[in-house]
Amino acid sequence: MLLSIHNLSLPLEDPVLKFLVVLIIILSAPLLLNKIKVPHLLGLIIAGAIIGPNGFNVLSRDSSIVVTGTTGLLYIMFLAGLEIDMGDFKKNKWKSLTFGLYTFIVPFVLGFVGSYYLLGFSFLTSVLFASLFSSHTLIAYPLVSKLGVAKNLAVNITVGGTMITDVLALLVLAVVVGMSQGEVGSEFWIKLSASVLAFGLVVLLVFPIIGRWFFKKVDDKISQYIFVLVMIYLAALLAELAGVEAIIGAFLAGLALNRLIPHTSSLMNRVEFVGNAIFIPFFLISVGMLIDFKVFFKSWETIQVASVMLVASILGKYVAAVLTQKTFRLTKQEGKLIFGLSSASAAATLAAVMVGYNIILSESESGEPVRLLNEHVLNGSILLILISCTISSFISMASAEKIAEAENEDTLTGNNHEQENILLTLNYEGMVDKTVNLGLLVKNHSNTENMFGLNVINEDKNESSIKNAEKILNYAVNTASAADVKLKPLTRYDNDVINGINNVVKEQKITDLIIGLEDEKGFSASFADNLYNGYLQNDDINIFVYHAAQPLSTVKRYLVMIPENAHLESGFFHSLARVWNIGKNSGAVISFYAPENIITILKKIIKKVNIEADFIVTEAWADAEKKAEKIKDNEGLILILAKRGMRSYFPRMRYIPDFLNTKLPNKNYLLIYPYSKRDNDNTEIRSVRNHDDFVEIGNIIKKIFR
Repeated sequence: MLLSIHNLSLPLEDPVLKFLVVLIIILSAPLLLNKIKVPHLLGLIIAGAIIGPNGFNVLSRDSSIVVTGTTGLLYIMFLAGLEIDMGDFKKNKWKSLTFGLYTFIVPFVLGFVGSYYLLGFSFLTSVLFASLFSSHTLIAYPLVSKLGVAKNLAVNITVGGTMITDVLALLVLAVVVGMSQGEVGSEFWIKLSASVLAFGLVVLLVFPIIGRWFFKKVDDKISQYIFVLVMIYLAALLAELAGVEAIIGAFLAGLALNRLIPHTSSLMNRVEFVGNAIFIPFFLISVGMLIDFKVFFKSWETIQVASVMLVASILGKYVAAVLTQKTFRLTKQEGKLIFGLSSASAAATLAAVMVGYNIILSESESGEPVRLLNEHVLNGSILLILISCTISSFISMASAEKIAEAENEDTLTGNNHEQENILLTLNYEGMVDKTVNLGLLVKNHSNTENMFGLNVINEDKNESSIKNAEKILNYAVNTASAADVKLKPLTRYDNDVINGINNVVKEQKITDLIIGLEDEKGFSASFADNLYNGYLQNDDINIFVYHAAQPLSTVKRYLVMIPENAHLESGFFHSLARVWNIGKNSGAVISFYAPENIITILKKIIKKVNIEADFIVTEAWADAEKKAEKIKDNEGLILILAKRGMRSYFPRMRYIPDFLNTKLPNKNYLLIYPYSKRDNDNTEIRSVRNHDDFVEIGNIIKKIFR
């Protein structure tokens, strides 16, 4: 039936009109509220309250809103697991555990005391009531991520602690529900422990295997994104079957796929874009639809219960954040950020309240049901959601902005970074996607415009060659733009490919040149000749030679071989920064094989800029080659080499192409030739080369490892 303006009634039923109303809210909230420095997350919640069944009843909170909102909630938890830096996560696991215990125990104790002694609830009800405040929802995480501080230590600790406290709170829910129904015994504990353990192992161990297989076999970008959604919902379903909430499954799915979706990839950009544009706003609006302000004017007992809930939750989370700040000597702003992120109660709290509300213990003399959690707790939880989300949004935004400003000042003060210009040679259509993805992986996070794609056309070639070049470059531009990076296409007419590339290097002031090898050909004799007698004649650029046998995202570990005296070269630390970016952006483990003095340098760097890495001392290059021969499936090789005449050069390097063709024809490998001289070399690096103790290593890190 066609929509008629005369028979419109509230709530709206027409699906087109309903979706239009929601989209208008999602569009207008950020535009209006950002101008007055109010987090748009809060605006979406308030908008939901206004248009919801307890407001003007414009929209009902029907199944379509619930399903899309549930996806948004799962998305928030999934992104938290996906964006977490696994190296930092493992390094700070005890900090996360400590915070998780703080933020569970303190609100729990306050909630139990308030409910048992002030409100007069029973012991079992008080335990469940207290657990409501131990969990929290990372409702402000998208806001913090957008401000660029998602990798801050405070955020890392909070995200890790969220999983711990939510699991504990939801386990309390499971136990209390079992006790209320008389089902708690040895069989209950065995079943619960076994199901949760089996669920965790399946998601964390089996999901990566499935994901790696899928990304190897399927190149279609849409199919890859749909696969990610399938993994989120499958993990959520497995969590529910195991007896815990779906949000735990979504978070673990994020951890499981963390290494398979590089942080700088187009797939990551799609995942974040769709979530932040559609699903997460739907969740916030659906939360707002639950708010009913009228109930607080009907019953004094509701106000009393809500007051206890607010004090237990907000004060408990604040004390836990302060304890975490003091324990680990974090800054005042980092402590506030922990409080801001952890103060919002929404998902797990609401789930626990609804479960407790639906459990009927008995009936009163008048025939009214006696519930485990009564309607006053249900109504109080709605007020808690509104106020806690408001506090979380404001405090998280304010503290994250100050942390971002401080980090920017630390980066810029006294450090005139060279401009990074990366040139990708693109001559084969099959290598475009692989070469661009490597460029996205090695570039610095701040570099979103200084990437170039070059196709050299022989002046004698016909029109079909020109069209092919346009096709290749357009493909490269689209691939980079999917990751929010602007790639500048360059076409060069020259009878000599090397001369064409070298001229572009000079014209565009290129700092890094990436050359892709065709998988079938590998190191051909002609390319080896062009490399040694052509490309490597550029003394002031880093040169990367890349062979891709499998997608970058599916590589679990890189073996990095560093020769003796490599640290004495001008471009060593700049090249090493590219390796660091690979580890940080891909999440792959980096295993360094190098002489002991270089390992000492690397260990100093990792204290300042953490990645997941291990270090193996090798005194002879031949030992490194033997290890390289035995690399396993889903492992890649990175060789830091040297141009002829450099201090770390040795004749055996000339035979490395033969070694790679013979021993590793079906493996990913990357050859890095650091520049040998550059006009804008950092003076700190030059001075460090004259000191065995490397006392200036901190200055190098600040200048290069951003």
